[in-house]
Amino acid sequence: MIRKNVHKTLLSFFLILCICHKTVAQTAEQKTIPLSVLLNKISNKHKIFFTYNVNLLSGKYIQEEGFKDLSLEESISLLEKLTPFVIDDLGNNYYVIYNKKDVKKLKANKKKTDVINPKSSINNDFKEQKIRVKGIVLSSDNTPLTGATLLEQSSLVGVTTNQDGIFEFETLKNNLVTVSFLGHESKKLKLIANKFHTITLLAGQELEEVQIVGSRNKNRVANDSPVAIDFIDIEKTASKNSQVEINQFLQYVIPSFNATKQSGADGADHIDPATIRGLGPDQTLVLINGKRRHQASLVNLYGTRGRGNSGTDLNTIPISAIKRIELLRDGASAQYGSDAIAGVLNIVLKDSDNELNVGSTVGFYNADTENILPNKTDGFIYKLALNYGTKINKGGFVNITAEALSSDKTFRKGTEIRENYGQAGISNVSLFLNSEIPIHKNAKFYANGGFNYKNTEAFAFTRKAESERNVLEIYPDGFNPLITSQILDNSFSFGLITSFNDWNIDANNTFGRNNFHYNIKNTLNATLVENSPTDFDAGGHQLIQNTTSIDFSKYFLKDKYGFNIALGLEHRLDKYKIFAGEEASYKSYDVNGNSIDSDTQFSEYQMLNGVIRPGGSQGFPGYAIENEVDRDRSNFGVYADTEVDFSKKFMIAAALRYEYYSDFGSTLNYKLASRVKITNKLSARTSFSTGFRAPSLAQIYYNLTFTNFIGNVATESLLVANNSAIARRFNIDKLKEEKAKNFSLGFTSKLGSNFNMAIDAYYVAIKDRIILSGNFDASSLGVDIDNVQFFANGVNTRTTGVDLVLNWQKKLTKGTLSFDFAGNINHMVIEEINNRMLAEEIFFGKREQQFLLASAPKNKFNFGVNYQLKKITAALKITRFSEVKLIDWQIAKDLANYNNSVSQRLAAATDTYKAKVITDLHLGYQLNKTLNLQVGANNLFNVYPTEQDTFTDSGGKWDATQMGSNGAFYYLKFNINL
Repeated sequence: MIRKNVHKTLLSFFLILCICHKTVAQTAEQKTIPLSVLLNKISNKHKIFFTYNVNLLSGKYIQEEGFKDLSLEESISLLEKLTPFVIDDLGNNYYVIYNKKDVKKLKANKKKTDVINPKSSINNDFKEQKIRVKGIVLSSDNTPLTGATLLEQSSLVGVTTNQDGIFEFETLKNNLVTVSFLGHESKKLKLIANKFHTITLLAGQELEEVQIVGSRNKNRVANDSPVAIDFIDIEKTASKNSQVEINQFLQYVIPSFNATKQSGADGADHIDPATIRGLGPDQTLVLINGKRRHQASLVNLYGTRGRGNSGTDLNTIPISAIKRIELLRDGASAQYGSDAIAGVLNIVLKDSDNELNVGSTVGFYNADTENILPNKTDGFIYKLALNYGTKINKGGFVNITAEALSSDKTFRKGTEIRENYGQAGISNVSLFLNSEIPIHKNAKFYANGGFNYKNTEAFAFTRKAESERNVLEIYPDGFNPLITSQILDNSFSFGLITSFNDWNIDANNTFGRNNFHYNIKNTLNATLVENSPTDFDAGGHQLIQNTTSIDFSKYFLKDKYGFNIALGLEHRLDKYKIFAGEEASYKSYDVNGNSIDSDTQFSEYQMLNGVIRPGGSQGFPGYAIENEVDRDRSNFGVYADTEVDFSKKFMIAAALRYEYYSDFGSTLNYKLASRVKITNKLSARTSFSTGFRAPSLAQIYYNLTFTNFIGNVATESLLVANNSAIARRFNIDKLKEEKAKNFSLGFTSKLGSNFNMAIDAYYVAIKDRIILSGNFDASSLGVDIDNVQFFANGVNTRTTGVDLVLNWQKKLTKGTLSFDFAGNINHMVIEEINNRMLAEEIFFGKREQQFLLASAPKNKFNFGVNYQLKKITAALKITRFSEVKLIDWQIAKDLANYNNSVSQRLAAATDTYKAKVITDLHLGYQLNKTLNLQVGANNLFNVYPTEQDTFTDSGGKWDATQMGSNGAFYYLKFNINL
């Protein structure tokens, strides 16, 4: 035996010397390949199978040359010499690979036990109770995995499954067993006697597709879901993308997602509204790690998509804290409650441990709107992000992200009424946490949350020098008010996950707050004339939301089918506030410096050239004491859903949810969905559901007196709270919930290991959509207000469309090439305007209708080409934006200016933004194992929307459409992984 081992050692030594000789002699021709690729070649050559944890060989490379002419025994011997792995022959041509460190630890523990008690190893054989376990190992498509390995953790004794994926063996009671298969994710399980175990392993390509959103079945993955789900791996996608905020990032990744930087839209300049399939910003539910995320306190009002809605500020969540984003493109109110009419966006936070990542981005815009190459630049962006993960307890982790972002203002072509047109400046600081801590063998505590502070600046419309809104002694040449804000957004979610009698239990509490505080600078209160301050605290608003929930789920496996049952309860409390600013930010004063009231004589009003000077801070008037609101409401929800797998080819899902709101009553919604596997490569899926969205507290109680620019004329307007007596005088009803019906039909196909396709058609009908009305004459109110506006359940809409996704990837002789194509075709129709006795053109006229329709672009297509060669990556992406039409303020001008023709006025007022195509280019270089450098350009050829005249809603030459009006963006990024 000793002689045989010596011969093996000498043979291995000789082989190593031969390979070393070749290495020295042929250095220029050396090539290293992934170790997993070499194992596949050895497996094919010798007709054997290797099994191992899919993560074990990650990042491991080896030279192929020395293995070409070796026998199987010689190859395995050499692999064990050159790698940190042990290769164990399990019989039946199966070999299992595991780390040498695991073997050493096992031997050390065994040796230590033997020293303490030499008889312990003998006694344990008799004292430890052995059990017999059996079951089947399947892939995610329910295909039996032949040759999957099951290893006892304490002894490393293993067994493999037979050709039907079946296993049966003896193991120690309470011993953990590792189940693994080549190219699949491994699992550690405690197997029990007298039960047939069904174990599902995810393939390597599916590891990023573990489904959280849209299903409470722990065994469900994306490729067998009955509804459309997009999975965006942030680390992979962000490395080919210039965007530094989530909204703009998703704008170029998901065609049905639209978010354009606003300008001249008051609060929306500071919190970007986003839409899916053209529905409202508040009709998409946002989750963090599967739990409801709070909305912003801002309600979008003027010159912006989603006017009248309150969305979630996605940009408060740093990209560097996100592992992946899951977008469920289907109605889900029956599963998740209010706001899920358009779908659900689930943000999964990073959970890595033992890793430090440092990333930085520096970039700027081409400020020259006429030329491809920049003659001047602006909008400089600086971003620094740190993400660190560490282990805690056994199997736990804490992951922390800190990010700082600074984005300067941009300046583009303005008009007479708005000289400083461009994107707002933003300073943004974020700190996020994600953690899990095992506290028992079948229980873990989890917590996540974050803090975000945003300081912003945006220019309002110009106040001319010779105007009642200006004081020449302060601003001889007129002025451009600056709207600034301090936005504080924080959240914290914690819970406990455990199991009892195979029921999974998740108890959670999530708290969120968004506080938006205005400060108006470079302005004045014209009624204070030369004594006016130039900075004002204008007050603001706040939304607090607290959600408490408990969820139960269990999968039942029968002889011929299986089914999952999920049940849950949820209680939510919403609190909404409007808080007043300083008095001078909203008051008007007379010639004596006293605040104007009902007793003030007309002769005492501050006037200029016979026109009364308006009070309050110009640019954005402060919230007054009369505007203050402190309201809350609660709601309680209960749901049940189930998924039944009748066979490998057919499943159905159903959900039912009841919710009761303290302010408007109850609602009951349901959902049915199904998936049919037509062939091994083609599946069909369909769903039908009802949905709802409760009116937000802001839509019910928001009120403000403000200056509205209608065309070139500044007018004083009052936005009336929906619950006020004034709203009833104008025949505006109390707000009720929006109701929806969703239907979808789609097909998915995996035409090969390299090619995936999905196409989904959808239909969404929404009744009683909440809108912001047009401007009604306020003269009958007898106050110094020109117009009044309201929130109302104003319209019924129908949206139909198609989403298409194609992915192809191929490993070439040199490098890897992939193509990605995604598109959305969308069509929205306003079926009915619920104006009652009110004039339709004022209640929701052509202009307001077109703003709503423009939120649903007719189509958007993305095409990307990606190539990777060793350390170099290159990505080219082309995005086509469809034509958009808006109606500008000429619609309010006198017909006499248009030959008394309504059609001519409408034609003159219609702003057409022609279809545009932009190109993004990205290059990356992996300098070494720790440092990655990237450089590129978004909108490489400096394409802008079609230029308009001086009547746009934004006050510039463009409204916020398509790719926005910032032009080309050039950037440099680096990432350090330690």
